[in-house]
Amino acid sequence: MKVRGLAYWLYEHRIEASLSPQAVPRHVGVMCDGNRRWARSAGLADVSSGHQAGADKIFEVLQWCRQTGVEVVTLWLLSTDNLARPAAELEPLLRIIEDTVRELVTQNWHVNPMGALDLLPADTARVLKDAADATATQSGLLVNVAVGYGGRREIADAVRSLLQEHATKGTTIEELAEFLDVDHIAEHLYTAGQPDPDLVIRTSGEQRLGGFLLWQSAHSEFYFCDAYWPAFRRVDFLRALRSYGARQRRFGA
Repeated sequence: MKVRGLAYWLYEHRIEASLSPQAVPRHVGVMCDGNRRWARSAGLADVSSGHQAGADKIFEVLQWCRQTGVEVVTLWLLSTDNLARPAAELEPLLRIIEDTVRELVTQNWHVNPMGALDLLPADTARVLKDAADATATQSGLLVNVAVGYGGRREIADAVRSLLQEHATKGTTIEELAEFLDVDHIAEHLYTAGQPDPDLVIRTSGEQRLGGFLLWQSAHSEFYFCDAYWPAFRRVDFLRALRSYGARQRRFGA
């Protein structure tokens, strides 16, 4: 092992040893940002190379999450805004996402697609739905795959679903308005029944949410990492957990 590699290994080990099991987040949200910029910085003309490198990184990070005791991971892979990208970039990206989701199925994890699947091409939507069906009874790591996802769209979909549910019961708008509260809306989110994210990580140096888990992240802690997603290292992940564990969480304050 080279000196630099040994130094990183020792540093990782020291951070990992300092982590308290009681301070590990149950649910981690990850904004996998910077694939295209990573490809360009590496001198790669085809940004699909960045997307593929980012897809490969997913499996590393999920293993790190599993090893440290994280129970739920939400990965934002494609936003609703991304659907407007040129076909020459979007179509290869969708194929990479499809292949990634198929591979997730083989890992014995519970794969939960979240997003406006009706906005996606039929083939992509089918892969996501098949993954959900195939892993529905898996008890391992719960992996939310956000594809065609937007936080505002999720809230609108939740309200729409709630209204439709009560319309079938014959509930009037006036009756619904009398008892409607935040818990009723939460029951119709894409993450219904799951704990809200304790920690949200965004790579690439950007320090904004961009619509990620708008409802669920009200009390989340945030960690912004300068590394592009394909270059995100285990030491970066451990630093995020260390930062989270050092914080005194003040819910609602």
